[in-house]
This record gives sequence, C-alpha cells and structure tokens, in this order.
Amino acid sequence: MARWLTLTVLMLLLASPAGAQTAPRKVLRGLAGMTTSFLEVPGNMVAETRARGYGEGIPLGFAKGLGMIIPRTLVGVWEFVSAPFPVPAGYEPILSPEFPWSYFQSGRTETPMTPKRSKRHP
Repeated sequence: MARWLTLTVLMLLLASPAGAQTAPRKVLRGLAGMTTSFLEVPGNMVAETRARGYGEGIPLGFAKGLGMIIPRTLVGVWEFVSAPFPVPAGYEPILSPEFPWSYFQSGRTETPMTPKRSKRHP
C-alpha cells in the first residue's frame, strides 16, 4: 500500500500543465541531461544533415555532438541541483533543444536531398 501511495504522490508532484516550465520539469530536464547526453551526437548529426545536406551534416553534426556532451551533462547537473529555485527566470531551459531527444522530433518530412518542385510544375 505504501508503494502505491508513494507512486501516486510522485505522479501528482511531477504532473504539470503541458509545456509549462516548472520545478518538476526542471528536475526531469536535469536528469535527462545527465543520463542521455550521448544523444547529442546522433541528434546533432540529424539536425545538421537537415540544415546542410548529408555531405556536410554528418561530419559537422558528429563534431558538434561530441562537443555538446559535456555541456549537456554539466547543465543537467546544474538544473537538477537548482530545480527548487526559479533560475533562470520562470525555470526556462538553458540549452536548446530542451531535451536531447528533441532533435529527432521534427515535423519535417522531406530530406535535404529531396528536389524542390517549381511553382509552375507541381
């Protein structure tokens, strides 16, 4: 019974309005940054490939991803430790994207190599 009560209390504490920046969300952001910072490498490869194409995106994204592992981890520690305090104002995220897996959640369906259609010939 105590286990269910603890689980219920935790869920109520961590529940927040969609998209709102709160202390519990900051704790989760910190945990995510500390434990999944390795996702910076494939995430930056995806982001750079979308922006620049495959030839430039893969090596540049790999380098940027390696460079972002340590900052993501350190910011994760900071956000976890400072979660009770609204620093920065309103619990806003320090890094963008907010979570390391956000690189993979894009509404873009075309790849950088997809040819653009002209307005004349649909």
